[in-house]
Amino acid sequence: MSRATPRSPAPFAAFEWMIAWRYLRAKRAEGGVSTMTWISLIGITLAVFALIATLAVRSGFREEFVDTIVGTNAHVTVYYQQQINEFGQIERSIEDFDALRARISALDFVTRAAPLVKGQVMATANGRNSGVEVFGISAADLSTIPRVANPIDSQGDLSGFGPGLAIGSGVARELGVTIGDRIKLISPDGVKTPFGTSPRVQAYEVGYVFTAGRHDIDRTRVYMPFAEAQSYFNREGVADEIEVMVADPDTVDSYALPLLEVAGERALVWTWRDASGAFLRALEIEDNVMFVILAILVLIAAMNIVSGLIMLVKNKGRDIGILRTMGLSEGSVLRIFFICGAFTGLIGTFLGVILGSLFAIYIDPIFAVVNYLSGGGVWDPSIRGLYAVPAKLELGDVLSAVTLSLGLSFIVTIFPARRAARLNPVEALRYE
Repeated sequence: MSRATPRSPAPFAAFEWMIAWRYLRAKRAEGGVSTMTWISLIGITLAVFALIATLAVRSGFREEFVDTIVGTNAHVTVYYQQQINEFGQIERSIEDFDALRARISALDFVTRAAPLVKGQVMATANGRNSGVEVFGISAADLSTIPRVANPIDSQGDLSGFGPGLAIGSGVARELGVTIGDRIKLISPDGVKTPFGTSPRVQAYEVGYVFTAGRHDIDRTRVYMPFAEAQSYFNREGVADEIEVMVADPDTVDSYALPLLEVAGERALVWTWRDASGAFLRALEIEDNVMFVILAILVLIAAMNIVSGLIMLVKNKGRDIGILRTMGLSEGSVLRIFFICGAFTGLIGTFLGVILGSLFAIYIDPIFAVVNYLSGGGVWDPSIRGLYAVPAKLELGDVLSAVTLSLGLSFIVTIFPARRAARLNPVEALRYE
């Protein structure tokens, strides 16, 4: 009878994990190896934490910024080209705004179309002045603007609009007014007299104060009833533009042509992407650059694993020679040291994901502590637009960070592991 050929052990067998675990445990005689292992572990942890935290803040900032845009402004603005009227004046008023609104509202993708009258005026109260932008809009249409009807904070009730004005919280703070107070609006294009045009001054009661979440909007936005705005800005019987809200703001560019077809040959459209596209593109470029920089940071942290494994292979040369003479294959030795390096990357990635996720979830109290320790003023909403640091933890961002970290950790581990596997047992035991 022929002797049966012994079977080789399966890859990543239990003894390979046992030997790898023994090599990973700290010993007094191998303090350098233990130190490098801890440095690699901490480096991977901090790198993954920084990557996830940055991606979460990036996603939160983008979502909050876009949400404040589409939540307070028209998704698409329809207006007319300039033309010269019978008096030789240049105008772009929409005289048939009710018919135009009806045609636009009939489109399947349109959720709301509202005529607007807009103008920039000076607001004054309590001896204070502030430049504001007035939006003339009906109460029914105003109630459909998400960030105004359901703001993050408000004073009074939306029912106060009509008898009074709806103003942003920044305007109210700048003028020192609240619900029931009166503010004066001063427009340079006022009453026409034989001696020229005199400024129009009109006092209005504050009926509603809202906080939309964007500093520049809350600081300048004032809503006035549509009919009153027509009278105030000398727009009797006309509108300046049609504010259009669509079902899917992300695909707003595809709606431009149908809107132009129903609006007529004089019509022009301006989407929210046209208004904020440059900023969004700059933000996207910045996101890509930050991801590359942090990916390099993860790579640097992963390279510490190489240093630790090279030291481990050098210290364990005698053990490798003994294991090879006992019949251990090159593949088994390679897998043992691969487990040592990959395990460090795996634990570091796991801890980094936990820290990064906790940072994104509890960013408000964390930032409050940072702001307190620094004496306040770390986040200036007048510069950054938003009132707080937003963060949104997305599964895709976490998976990309985990994939990057584990991928780099596994790849860099292969090279010192191959060096250990190819170590000649005779050379390893020559001087033992």
